[in-house]
Amino acid sequence: MEAMSRAKLQQMSDEDLMEHFQSGYEEAFNLLVDRYQDRLHNFLYRYTHNHQDCEDLVQETFFRVFRSRHSYERIAKFSTWMYTIAINLAKSLYKKKKRMTTVTIHKDPDDSEDRPMKLEDTGILPDDSLHEKMCMDELEKALMELSEDFREVVVLRDIQQLTYEEIAEIADLPMGTVKSRINRGRAHLQELLENHVYPGTISA
Repeated sequence: MEAMSRAKLQQMSDEDLMEHFQSGYEEAFNLLVDRYQDRLHNFLYRYTHNHQDCEDLVQETFFRVFRSRHSYERIAKFSTWMYTIAINLAKSLYKKKKRMTTVTIHKDPDDSEDRPMKLEDTGILPDDSLHEKMCMDELEKALMELSEDFREVVVLRDIQQLTYEEIAEIADLPMGTVKSRINRGRAHLQELLENHVYPGTISA
């Protein structure tokens, strides 16, 4: 097998790297790890909210990629295939640990645009960092009240910023179901947050 320089491999797409990895170039796998390690860590930490669990899941995901490399087919994006492995591992862990994430939530007025979801704050805290921490704590509480179906798609969309098409592949759901769950999940989260932060302030 002719040697291939790392510089040449670095110029390749994820899918090209997987093909070379399948052909025996382990350096191609190392480059994929370099490309996705931080993103995967960020995603899995947001899902588990536990550093040790996150580290274990990142390692297990890449181990599965390495072990299952010959099952990958180029008809799928590498990132979609990898995140499918990661989300399945994370969901299995979540069922045991019952932990979830802190996310930045958006609420869609329609399917064509994401806009930040805002909560009006009528109170004043002297410490902005304390205020932010309190908001994050409330968000975590609200997320734990969402069903797993809603949590999964919201995390994939709002944390990892995957496309609707990628989420549909990963979750094995029709596009319409994905969009509906994301919008319903965001709407439910906003209601929960408003009740947590400002109980009794929502009028019928």
